[in-house]
Amino acid sequence: MSLFRKIFGSKSEGKEEELKSEDRGKYMPEVKLPIDERFTINFKANGGKFLYCENLSEIFESFENILIENDWQDKNGFILDKNLKDRFSDIDMTKTQSVSDAMYFLTTCENLIADDGSLLISSNQIAEKKLKEFPDNFIVFATTSQITANIGEGLRGIKSKNRKKIPTNITTIKHFKSVEEKDFMTYGSSSKNLYLLLLEDL
Repeated sequence: MSLFRKIFGSKSEGKEEELKSEDRGKYMPEVKLPIDERFTINFKANGGKFLYCENLSEIFESFENILIENDWQDKNGFILDKNLKDRFSDIDMTKTQSVSDAMYFLTTCENLIADDGSLLISSNQIAEKKLKEFPDNFIVFATTSQITANIGEGLRGIKSKNRKKIPTNITTIKHFKSVEEKDFMTYGSSSKNLYLLLLEDL
């Protein structure tokens, strides 16, 4: 296919652009977006705040901007992940050992789920705690290679990465709007004000 694109690139690409969704027959299958685009669209629709970064220095800069924007510079942040503590050790932030004293939770995740824009997490991130025990504000550090099409793929990924000991307490965070905005569809779920720092690693 790529060979044909190289030879006939300009004409075929032009025709593809002209073919809009309303011009397609009603029985033709839907055009599926790439998983990174699907995730971004669904994540934003869930109310998440998305910051794409090309390198670690942009990640740290975006993180500091989040603290400034929300006036959290002097507020306590809670981190469970030791690797994340080491990675953010040079950043000027106030850390606490008690989750109840924290204004925000800085964490990683297992996977980013494209089909519904949710984040898959486990005991690797939250130990055996329930989501409602954590602050309302989450700042999640993830990479583009963690994007999977659906939860099934995400669960298989967790299993393959942790062959010796599969993590427990596996759950998803899907609703990223304030508690006041909860409706019937989000009843019983833990809604979090969530920022995603996404590092390009592909």
